[in-house]
Amino acid sequence: MNTLTKTLLIFSLVLVTQVQAQVAQYYQLKTYSFDTEAQEKTTDDYLKNAFMPALKELDIKNIGVFKPRPTDSVTPRKTYVLIPFASLVQFRLLDEALALNMTYRKNGASYLNAPHDKPPYQRIESVLMKAFKDMPKMKPSPLDGPREDRIYELRSYESATEELYRKKVDMFNAGGEIKLFDRLNFNAVFYAEVLSGPTMPNLMYMTTHANQETRDANWEAFFDSPEWTKLKDIPKYQHTVSKNVKLFLYPTEYSDY
Repeated sequence: MNTLTKTLLIFSLVLVTQVQAQVAQYYQLKTYSFDTEAQEKTTDDYLKNAFMPALKELDIKNIGVFKPRPTDSVTPRKTYVLIPFASLVQFRLLDEALALNMTYRKNGASYLNAPHDKPPYQRIESVLMKAFKDMPKMKPSPLDGPREDRIYELRSYESATEELYRKKVDMFNAGGEIKLFDRLNFNAVFYAEVLSGPTMPNLMYMTTHANQETRDANWEAFFDSPEWTKLKDIPKYQHTVSKNVKLFLYPTEYSDY
């Protein structure tokens, strides 16, 4: 690939961001799983010093990097990376653009050039999503308290069928769930339809709370609200969630939020 072609590719990624500024975003959630502490450290160094700076050069900003909050049971070694894209074209061209970035390749060498018998992770899971129409852009949390106290709650609502899934998405938009979350200061980062992932049909969303006590109080207020009391009894929204998976996360020190 010649220099002109490389320049045009990188320019196109930045241009896509600007042209698509008013269109619903796409999100990729990458989940890295690790067997060892050494793997986790190698990947953290790569994300902080190579991956995130390279994305920002392409005008991809507001990248969230999270870890599971410790629990009484064994806490899995995982890192969650949330990346917003202006379009599917930008998503598709990213790996090609990164491969052309020599600074990225230098700073990420330990990760990128890891030998087959010493990989920097156990596996990577990727979920591709499209933002809900009533919240078409990611909104990084405005909270500025201690990061170690914050609760980033990532939820996945699975549905038994595609039709029931579409009704649950409608419940968030036309039904007013998003507005209710806003009124109760859940500080939503995103709401999105899952376009490709391992547990479809499902939607995902993330809310933010100053601490566990605030989180619990917010959900109590949600379930006690007159809006939810009315909404949950509407016949067309019955049985739209067959499985609710929730994760409690905290942001790394190098996360954008």
